[in-house]
Amino acid sequence: MSPEGVAATPQRRRALAAAVDAGAWALGVVAAVVLRFEFAMTAATWAATLALALVAAALHVLLGLQFALYRGRLSYGSFEEVRSLGLVVMGESILLGILVVLFGNAVGIPRGTVFLAFPFVLLTMYGVRYLTRLLAERTRKPGDEAEPAIIVGAGFLGDNVLRSILTDPASPIRPVGLLDDDPAKKHLRLRGVPVIGSTSDLAEAAARTGATALVIAVARADGALLRELTDRAEAAGMSVSVTPSLTQIRSGEESPADLRDVSIEDLIGRHPVDTNVELIAGYITGRRVLVTGAGGSIGSELCRQLAKFGPAELTMLDRDETGLQLAQIRTAGHGLLDTKDVVLADIREPEILRRVFSERRPEVVFHAAALKHLPMLEQYPDEAWKTNVLGTLNVVQAARESGVTTFVNISTDKAANPTSVLGHSKRLAEKITAWAGEETRMRYLSVRFGNVIGSRGSMLPTFQALIESGGPLTVTHPDVTRYFMTIPEACQLVIQAGAVGRSGEVLILDMGEPVSILEVAKRMIAMSGKAIEIVFTGLREGEKLHEELVGDHESLERPFHPKVSHTQAHPIAPEQLDRAGWYSRMGTTPPSNSTVSVAPMHLIDTEAAP
Repeated sequence: MSPEGVAATPQRRRALAAAVDAGAWALGVVAAVVLRFEFAMTAATWAATLALALVAAALHVLLGLQFALYRGRLSYGSFEEVRSLGLVVMGESILLGILVVLFGNAVGIPRGTVFLAFPFVLLTMYGVRYLTRLLAERTRKPGDEAEPAIIVGAGFLGDNVLRSILTDPASPIRPVGLLDDDPAKKHLRLRGVPVIGSTSDLAEAAARTGATALVIAVARADGALLRELTDRAEAAGMSVSVTPSLTQIRSGEESPADLRDVSIEDLIGRHPVDTNVELIAGYITGRRVLVTGAGGSIGSELCRQLAKFGPAELTMLDRDETGLQLAQIRTAGHGLLDTKDVVLADIREPEILRRVFSERRPEVVFHAAALKHLPMLEQYPDEAWKTNVLGTLNVVQAARESGVTTFVNISTDKAANPTSVLGHSKRLAEKITAWAGEETRMRYLSVRFGNVIGSRGSMLPTFQALIESGGPLTVTHPDVTRYFMTIPEACQLVIQAGAVGRSGEVLILDMGEPVSILEVAKRMIAMSGKAIEIVFTGLREGEKLHEELVGDHESLERPFHPKVSHTQAHPIAPEQLDRAGWYSRMGTTPPSNSTVSVAPMHLIDTEAAP
């Protein structure tokens, strides 16, 4: 078909829709008058009725064009089109009804003609659309060659998935049943597909229907539910897919039919924490925002989410130029690196930071820049001191001098009862932030969370690389556990903290139950289909068997959010920092060739750890 022919097809469809709707008005008006007179009409009445029918039909087409009913903006037969159609028909009925009431008797048309025609017209238009959709859905169903599948979830998301699959003749799967644990949905049918049991009936349902695929369409499925369903499906010999989240579907990023295989991130994930968008927008929208460490996994996602809230200016600062380019691509849609939104700087350089803050005058700062690899920092503790401790102090001092009103320091669960160089350095960063809040009386606070799934250099990408290389896969200890959260969830918490956190606080996310690293390793190997050996290497220096989110000396409260705890950090002033004392607490001595130093005063603190 020529390009002209392809372009004309939707135009012909819209013209046909307008003609059908105009015909509905004409038939409705004629039927109303004929029934009113019980088929006993004079020639004059027939003429007046036909004239009114033509006027109604023409007026409807004009109104339909005016309100975009026939311009291709609304999908034919969709709820949006039906709603718009109803409003147009109602408006036209009122307009014509008033005219007929005023002048109808003069030409022999009953005053109630239009009001009698209104329900007939609307019913005809809706009926045509329903039959059209029904015919289209029946002719566009997946063929018998498609793989039979069971859908878990008979709610809003499941209904959307069914609609997408059942109107796609190229779909690789065809639904043969639904499973839902809600007793009220026991006899429900969605789009002709019946609910055939609960999730505990999966094996029986698969044997009865011959289904070989399972699609999980549960809006808020956590890792525990996904692990349970995946294990049951594998035992029944079924493949498993999951749908996009409701957020992704509603934002248009993905459609309900964009199914994907279950990932290890899904299996160890949790319910996301709901954030208060209104609170977030209140302190971000229209403000100048700066993010340190913007080129990292957390920093770049943080910038992407912050950009949605319309800051007056978003400055991304990092010493990694490649990371900055990727962050700029995610937020600005380009990676030119020639604009003021990216700043190449090191937080170890206080003078450069002061100049940047003085020029940009940020009002809100998110401090994500840090060294984070525990075993590396055990070997090079002076680097942790220079970046995580003094670097944080440099950022805090620059923020104080430029009048920053909200400062959020990103910390880690390793700062709770710290046993490693990383944990000690991040705990000091929390204390420095608390000191700045005490000095400025502004909101200077920290956010603490566990391992971030998929962040650069984290456990899952490392395991994946080891599996792809043929192994062995190294695990420190068979009993080791860790807390996990996704990168988007971590960033949501960080942004939320700036809205609800108070000066000097540390906000801690309720991360649910810790996950067994050995279990994760076994699942990843099983999902790969390879025979990979697991080797236990033993806990590394400073590493805990089980991480903690809360320190022994910390008391918690939850004043704003049921899953976000608040505790108060003990402030430490810059002049109280003692590098030699910091090293002695960890049983080491500072490198003799290091030029980094601070005032030689003892660490003043009421806690056992620095």
